Amino acid sequence: MKKLLGINRAAILAGLLCSVLFSGVAFASEVAVVKVRFELRGDSWNVNTTLRHADTGWSHYADAWRIVDKKGNVIGKRILYHPHVDEQPFTRSLGNVQIPKGVTVVFVEAHDKESGWSKQRVRVDLSKSKGERFEVRR
Repeated sequence: MKKLLGINRAAILAGLLCSVLFSGVAFASEVAVVKVRFELRGDSWNVNTTLRHADTGWSHYADAWRIVDKKGNVIGKRILYHPHVDEQPFTRSLGNVQIPKGVTVVFVEAHDKESGWSKQRVRVDLSKSKGERFEVRR
């Protein structure tokens, strides 16, 4: 029996495969932290963060990124006040970031108006000059 309800089984299987493969598309709208750069300036840090997000306008755009410690305590936060529909990826800075003494590892996380805080974040080891998606300048 090659036809089921007048539809070829191969067509049904292809449709099922497509729906499985593309079922994660809704989650693909999370904002991604592409790379970060920490620059020590005196006793504070300047942090440059590059984000990528499929901003569609005022109702759905990457609206913030933050630096947190291992316990999730917020060390610094950069609010993004408008969408970047035609500027992707984009980099924004946050200056005068005070990282507490003894803290050597921080995380950079990003937020968008629909998905909230992205699960994808960058781990930054401040004792190293570079790593996966990060750079540290002293």
